[in-house]
Amino acid sequence: MADVTIMGAGVFGLALAYECARRGADVHLHDARGLGAGSSGGLVGALAPHVPENWNAKKAFQLDALIKAADFWHDVATCSGQDPGYARHGRVQPVPEGKLDLALARQAGAAELWQGAAQWRVLRREDAPGLALDAPSGWVIHDTLTARLHPRQAGCALFAAFTALGGRFSVADAPQSGGPVVWATGYDGLLDLSRDLGREMGSGVKGQAALLAHSAPHAPQLFVDGLHIVPHGDGTIAVGSTSEREFDARDSVDEQCDALIARARLVCPALADAPVLERWAGVRPRAKTRAPLMGPWPGRAGQYVFNGGFKIGFAMAPVLAGLMADLVLANTDHIPDDFRLI
Repeated sequence: MADVTIMGAGVFGLALAYECARRGADVHLHDARGLGAGSSGGLVGALAPHVPENWNAKKAFQLDALIKAADFWHDVATCSGQDPGYARHGRVQPVPEGKLDLALARQAGAAELWQGAAQWRVLRREDAPGLALDAPSGWVIHDTLTARLHPRQAGCALFAAFTALGGRFSVADAPQSGGPVVWATGYDGLLDLSRDLGREMGSGVKGQAALLAHSAPHAPQLFVDGLHIVPHGDGTIAVGSTSEREFDARDSVDEQCDALIARARLVCPALADAPVLERWAGVRPRAKTRAPLMGPWPGRAGQYVFNGGFKIGFAMAPVLAGLMADLVLANTDHIPDDFRLI
């Protein structure tokens, strides 16, 4: 197999490095800032589906990725000997006042569209599993498709699996070997791509999150009006995140993070006195189309782009990495039209 150089050691770069190495390629992974230095080194790790309505190819693709995630992360754990923190315990969210009929319609939609792989159930609040949740309407939605992983553990497990297969890593900002080059460089990479092509291809959205000490390793995660509350298997719960289109410093936390913590304590009483272990901030790569960007870099022979996993990076990376490996290693192109550079 030809040498492959991958620039960027976030979840996209790591998943592709592992997939290419698994197929026998000689893989060189580089990142000037180190392993998981961008948004992939965050805290939350929610792998959540689209609502089961207005179905399209993108939603179907994501469903397939979520269904396949368990096998992928099991294989990574087996190869690496490390736990990525993956578990599919589902998600509970309140039904807003006046939206019960919509929730029930989506329950019927999931029964049809999710192909029996999972359920979207409308329940009385007192019948919901896991952590108690404030739900003024008295109703909640419990879906069994949503999963979680621990972002940093997942990154370390991918890295360990990649190196166990003979892959090499260095802290560098430019390719140092021949063969195809894949740029999976996140927010900075989107800015570079925009400058090179002379049009906006994407930007970054800053997110802040926090980690609290409370053990509920088997509880479904909670989702309340944009707020994620995600129990991990190590006795912590992550809460996040903000979405800031304008920011000065990519890694600074401020009063917006404090507001997230306050909201989490309000909607989930179990967190009322939970100590805060860490506050985190980072910038997530958001393509202009909001979909991942994949394929040859226009005007650069032998170079490729793999970027833009805004909010869905960990959920989609395993399947997308397989498609990128097909393209880079075998010149086989199965990339969905919605994900191509245009």
